[in-house]
Amino acid sequence: MDLLSEVITVARTGRPRSAYVRWHAPWRQQFASVPGSAGFQAILEGRCWLVSPDAAPVELGAGDVLFLPHGTGHTLADDPSTAATAPACTPDDPGLPGPHTTDSVDRLGRGGPATVVLCGAYRLDPSRPHPLLLTLPDLIHLPADPSRHPELHAAVRLLASEVGTPRPGATAVVPALLDTLLLYVLRIWLAEQPAHGSTTGWAAALNDPAVTAALHAVHRDPAAPWTVAKLAAEAGLSRAAFARRFTSMIGQPPLGYLTWWRMTTAARLLRATEAPLRTIAAQVGYASEFAFANAFKRTHGLAPGAYRRGSHPLPAPPARS
Repeated sequence: MDLLSEVITVARTGRPRSAYVRWHAPWRQQFASVPGSAGFQAILEGRCWLVSPDAAPVELGAGDVLFLPHGTGHTLADDPSTAATAPACTPDDPGLPGPHTTDSVDRLGRGGPATVVLCGAYRLDPSRPHPLLLTLPDLIHLPADPSRHPELHAAVRLLASEVGTPRPGATAVVPALLDTLLLYVLRIWLAEQPAHGSTTGWAAALNDPAVTAALHAVHRDPAAPWTVAKLAAEAGLSRAAFARRFTSMIGQPPLGYLTWWRMTTAARLLRATEAPLRTIAAQVGYASEFAFANAFKRTHGLAPGAYRRGSHPLPAPPARS
């Protein structure tokens, strides 16, 4: 599995939600801050404004996509001066009829110009954030430009069609399209970072062939007896040069990241499978169940069996220094 796919696999929990909404001016909709989630807004028709208390309003048009990886609260409105016309919305609003809904809103009955928005939310597990997601800004705005991002806009159109006109199979198709949309957003953001002169962080790391080779090696086979020297060989660098570059970009020494990934993988296997502890130990690079249990308890404060029986956080991701 490649690194971006693992961002989705490791981070998301439960099923994503989406809504296809047609608003008629005047309207103003607040989206509450929801830590432990990520959200997006795709403008399908018309125009509106992104309103934030600490930034100037931003006009949005058809084809614009917003991604909010940290669940930051925000407001959309037909005009920055429009007063609130509805209570704040959250992904778990009990008033929503289902995980994928369609609505047409004209609360004031004036039949003003329409704006069609595709809203979505991903519930993330705050106990196991992938370090890539932690490096993202609060808001990613991808302006409409089908010539530059044709795959993204194709995914938006397909998703809008499935949510706007529910048909048999939508329950399976819509979550897959939401994952696809998220991956395209991350691809685009990562690909555009070198233009801004980024030299550290995950964006730089995933555009650096040497560090990427080492990351792929760790993710591909966490059970291998990796050393800094062996990872440096995967990267095609000297041991010292590799260690400096990896630590500078990822914010964690190579073996520190290896341990974090092994413990993250082990915790996921404990929660998602019934595999014996000796099997999980071998899958994450420990020769004995005893050695694995000790390492796991040092990381989590619990023995693997107790962790499996409960619901407990995964190890904190490597923090940038």
